[in-house]
Amino acid sequence: MKIFGFILLIFAQLLTAQENRQIQDSAVISQNVFMSSDPIGTKNPLKASLYSAVIPGLGQVYNEKYWKVPLVWGLIGTGIGFTVHYNNRYHYFRDAFIAELNGEPHDYTGMFDAERLGVIQDDMRRNRDYAIALSILAYALNILDATVDAHLYEIRKDRDLSVEPRAIIHPVTQAPNIGFALKLNLH
Repeated sequence: MKIFGFILLIFAQLLTAQENRQIQDSAVISQNVFMSSDPIGTKNPLKASLYSAVIPGLGQVYNEKYWKVPLVWGLIGTGIGFTVHYNNRYHYFRDAFIAELNGEPHDYTGMFDAERLGVIQDDMRRNRDYAIALSILAYALNILDATVDAHLYEIRKDRDLSVEPRAIIHPVTQAPNIGFALKLNLH
């Protein structure tokens, strides 16, 4: 009977703890970063990251860097295109390799032996795997770029900190050198 009372006490404690947790969770939900509006002149890095993760390039649109969208799509699209191309070539040479091993005719009968077909097949698989890795890298860089751009959005609009082109005269040769100057205004 004591065990039943002890279990009932723990169960009651869990029920009240769950009720308190639901109240706290609802307070957290109302302070969610997605529901709050951004102050004027700032961008939310989390939003930019998620936008770019869902649709590559959308984070760049959110950050108002429209010229980066074709670059993102081009990089990821090129990676996917190479992946598809090398995957098709891999399966083509794999089928020829299996046909050569079974003594069946194929497109390269008499041109390549089984060893050479195996090497070509491995090369196509390796190239396909590299293309997959580079596509994933381009996708990750798209998300990273959107996040960093959102973090630096305020700095880009700051009038006290700017980078501008400058022509500087070399002290020895008196030749003009072109470069960039970092301008910091302290009030």
